[in-house]
Amino acid sequence: MTDAVPFTDNFSDLSNSEGYQFEFRCERCGNGYRSAFRRDAIETGRGVLRSIGSLFGGKVQDLSYAADRWRYNQATNSAAKDKALRAAVEEITPSFRQCRGCSDWMCSTQCWNDEIGQCLRCSPSVAEEVSRAQASAQRDQIWEKAREKDWTSGIDLDTRAKVSCPSCGSKADGGKFCSSCGGSLAPIAKCGGCGNEGNKPGAIFCNECGSKL
Repeated sequence: MTDAVPFTDNFSDLSNSEGYQFEFRCERCGNGYRSAFRRDAIETGRGVLRSIGSLFGGKVQDLSYAADRWRYNQATNSAAKDKALRAAVEEITPSFRQCRGCSDWMCSTQCWNDEIGQCLRCSPSVAEEVSRAQASAQRDQIWEKAREKDWTSGIDLDTRAKVSCPSCGSKADGGKFCSSCGGSLAPIAKCGGCGNEGNKPGAIFCNECGSKL
């Protein structure tokens, strides 16, 4: 009976046809730690057999084909992979701590509270929490004070704002006159008949009395 292998839910298998490698992740910050690449001696031997077989043929080539027929599956479970994973776990474990509060694996450098003996998610750092609360309160107070201040003084809210100049079509930056051509941003098309000033610039007839403008 083989020993159980920890780290079964927070690692990625980076193994390939040449050997084994695994990447372990912190379950709080997501930072990864990659184990050293361990070359597979059996796969290397098969590669040598294939190379010799391609050169000499005959019985040696038959041996290389026999080696290929013996499927050494690195994509699924195997004794060799378990051995490589145990070695990787032993290599990487000093960089992790398992929290007794949430049972997750945390990196020891960024996400572990040494004073309490739990992860920072279960037992946050007091100084970090105070700093976070202060920053949150400061942000809320800035928004509250910004809402209390009158930001509309000096802005003409009676005249419909124009985003482009009616005369030249340039982008308008506010004000009463275009900064590109000097034309009025709110030209008045006053009717000579009834005195209506609500006609659109360029209109031919008054929208109140129908007189020609």
